[in-house]
Amino acid sequence: MTFTFVSNYINHHQIPFCEALYQRLGKDFTFIQTMPMEQERREMGWNVDINDIPYVMCLYEDEYECLKKIMESDVVLFGWTGREDIVTPRLASGKTTLRVSERLYREGQWKAVSPRGLLAKYREHIRYRRQNICMLCAGAYAASDFRLIGAYPNKLFCWGYFTELRIYSEEAFAAMKPAEGPLEIVWAGRFIPLKHPEYVVRLAKTLQKKGYAFRIHMLGSGEMEPEIRQEVEREGLQDSFVFYGYTPPEKVRDVMEKCHIHLFTSNQLEGWGAVVNEGMNSGCVEVVDARVGAAPFLIRHGENGLLYEKGKYDRMEALVLDLFEHWEERQSMGRAAYETIRDMWNAEHAAAALLRFVEKLRQGKIEPEQEGPLSIAPVIRPGVM
Repeated sequence: MTFTFVSNYINHHQIPFCEALYQRLGKDFTFIQTMPMEQERREMGWNVDINDIPYVMCLYEDEYECLKKIMESDVVLFGWTGREDIVTPRLASGKTTLRVSERLYREGQWKAVSPRGLLAKYREHIRYRRQNICMLCAGAYAASDFRLIGAYPNKLFCWGYFTELRIYSEEAFAAMKPAEGPLEIVWAGRFIPLKHPEYVVRLAKTLQKKGYAFRIHMLGSGEMEPEIRQEVEREGLQDSFVFYGYTPPEKVRDVMEKCHIHLFTSNQLEGWGAVVNEGMNSGCVEVVDARVGAAPFLIRHGENGLLYEKGKYDRMEALVLDLFEHWEERQSMGRAAYETIRDMWNAEHAAAALLRFVEKLRQGKIEPEQEGPLSIAPVIRPGVM
């Protein structure tokens, strides 16, 4: 079976999944990159040398061969390409094709009433509703958006991003987090409004007033970094913060491994949020805004992490304070988080599930998994826990 994955560019969030497919399919697997990576992403440490990856082809370097590969492959998976003109012929061909997408209406489902927007969605999605084309929902709220416009009925399935999987021995896992001293908290992302880095400083002020011992690791940079640093200095919190700037993904993971709690404070504009995978794999207790796309798929509140609703800072703060007050009882959520990624939400499991799924799809059958990747995507109304 020849399998081609087409998306804007390959990065560290996609490589583990692509490697898993390549290990199974060899030269029959191809990743087609439709555009070069943006400079901002390169500066963030996302850049990869595609010349070292044997299965990558670039549409902008050899369009003829790439288009030929798209049309001739047994199975094609389309991510966001920026080139709907290369997607349409394949969809019209009747050959086995899947799409993967984050939310359509991150800013609000009210946008679905736009006639111009609906016409665009009809051309991209709705008109294929009767064909055997499936949508992999990279985020828990994507299914709600697609159902709203009547696209892919009964063909919406759970999906996501699958970051590097690190597996630890029992001894290594037990020794990974400091047993004594301050609780270590990590926050990783761009310092931009949608990610609410200011919540972390506000939380630190409360922790300081209550006399808790803590240290906060802030990984990333962006437009809000200067004001965040200034606020930390004004409040006299310098000794409780470590700022790293833009950090390579492997270093982010190294820091997470030493931290007890991972805060992820993004709002509904966060389609997935791959650092949640990374924090869970690192054994952190997750505290995450429930509107983040990954949250309802990965986190079972109170079992392997904690969710707070609708960006409510007070609720987030209360969850963190509860962790500090009852750490001995709550820290087991970090172990459960690690097991969730190790056993289910990882690239190896997802690749195996996808190949099983497409083998049946080529026979005209739709047979979803019982849980995890490729299970039926629940229709979850945005903003509802």
